[in-house]
Amino acid sequence: MRTGKPKHEAGFTLLEMMIVMTIMLVLVAVAIPAYKATVRGAREAVLKEDLHTMRSAIDSYTADKQKAPQSLDDLVQDGYLREVPVDPMTQSKDTWTTDMGDTLHLLDQTDPGVDDVHSGSQETGTDGQPYSTW
Repeated sequence: MRTGKPKHEAGFTLLEMMIVMTIMLVLVAVAIPAYKATVRGAREAVLKEDLHTMRSAIDSYTADKQKAPQSLDDLVQDGYLREVPVDPMTQSKDTWTTDMGDTLHLLDQTDPGVDDVHSGSQETGTDGQPYSTW
């Protein structure tokens, strides 16, 4: 019968486990902010593209119909947009805010209507401007 412990036991010591856990926590603490910044940048890029697309559709609709659309749904119904995009900042199609112009932008335009669109988010972008002013 053996009564003593073997000289080399398999496994990690508590100190080794603590060191590994500390290294993992440091890596996670660095990775999470970088991930969030990347996601925010991607959402801002999508917002800029969606705004450009919708503004171009509004301009095309106004030039073709000699009147501005009364809502974003008019752009979809007449085929200028396939669908109203989801606002990447609010994750909703219903939060876009539209500016209803009182002035006529074209000489042959007969009725005022939607002349600009903005995000419904009140958050501030990485450029320091609220998304609702982009």
